[in-house]
Amino acid sequence: MKAYLDNSATTRPGKTVAALVAEMLESGWYNPSALYKPALDVQKRMDEARKACLKAAGAEGCRIVFTSGGTESDNLALLGYMRTKHAPGEVLISSVEHPAVSACADELRRMGHTVKEIPAGKDGTVNLQELEGMLSEKTALISLMQVNNETGAVEPLEAVAAMRNRRCPGAAIHVDGVQGFLRVPISFKRLGIQSYALSAHKIHGLKGTGALILANGHTVRPLVFGGGQEGNLRSGTENTPGILALGEAVGSWQDTDSARIRELKIRLWKRLKELVPEASVNGPDPEEGAPHILNVAFEPVRSQTMLFALEGDGIYVSAGSACASRKQKISPVLKAMGVAPGRADCSVRFSLCRDNTEEEIGYAAERVAYHYNELKKYTRR
Repeated sequence: MKAYLDNSATTRPGKTVAALVAEMLESGWYNPSALYKPALDVQKRMDEARKACLKAAGAEGCRIVFTSGGTESDNLALLGYMRTKHAPGEVLISSVEHPAVSACADELRRMGHTVKEIPAGKDGTVNLQELEGMLSEKTALISLMQVNNETGAVEPLEAVAAMRNRRCPGAAIHVDGVQGFLRVPISFKRLGIQSYALSAHKIHGLKGTGALILANGHTVRPLVFGGGQEGNLRSGTENTPGILALGEAVGSWQDTDSARIRELKIRLWKRLKELVPEASVNGPDPEEGAPHILNVAFEPVRSQTMLFALEGDGIYVSAGSACASRKQKISPVLKAMGVAPGRADCSVRFSLCRDNTEEEIGYAAERVAYHYNELKKYTRR
């Protein structure tokens, strides 16, 4: 048996997505900017994908820019917006962000802006009391994740938006929704946020496709220049198979999918705790947080050792963000949460999807327990 439990890194494209892509490569390959009917048909289908994404995010009537993925969307949101500023401003970024956001800090500083980190609590979400003290008339932009990619912590977006409205109503809010989109509800317009990033391959679409939702009236400057596609915000011939596949992935998501994934996550945690009493969770309780992410410490067994052992059983998990998994360093996210280095070095992330089964969950828990009991014998104390 195999069990793929690294869905926060990427998901398997859905069957209807794969069929659609095959159709596009065979007969829908036209450039949507052309004026003849086959090209206009492709453009129409792209518009349908836009509407599907906007509806799923509670952003009907807003703008959406198709990009190459979550990283580009985040960069466009942060750098593109701050390029519109004629004077230095202050950008607040949570200390548990994905590198797609946190790595923008140096560039923002080179642009003349001040960047400050919002401290995180032990549950992996921003410390609201600390954030309130950081907000001022200088605050131009606040950036935080909807769902943390390593712990599954869900940021209190409503509280942050309300705090912004009270303390600095002119500041923009950007939300990295790559791990939250579809799996955790979002109401873009009701919250009054200015931008929201998403990625197709996290929701059974294709790699190389993403989107940035923008509030009407919120201005950003492009990072890519050329023919003026995507409202002159993302030039270059559109990735039509990927865009339509994103629309299909959104359309095929069922209202019950998140609840089913959560049930599997809770089942996994209960079985792990039963078999490995020493196991403990990093971040929110399994019953809380996002439905698909579970971060567990198996002290004193190092995460890399556990990963390699599980791989031999056909079980695929990770030690944190896939963007940094090969660097073999302590997770900056866990460090920012105050997790001790030794514990962080023994932490494993399980991330589930709607395709996982109860049998896979049971198999994974049993093999984790087997390897834990064997490996801990050889670990220095």
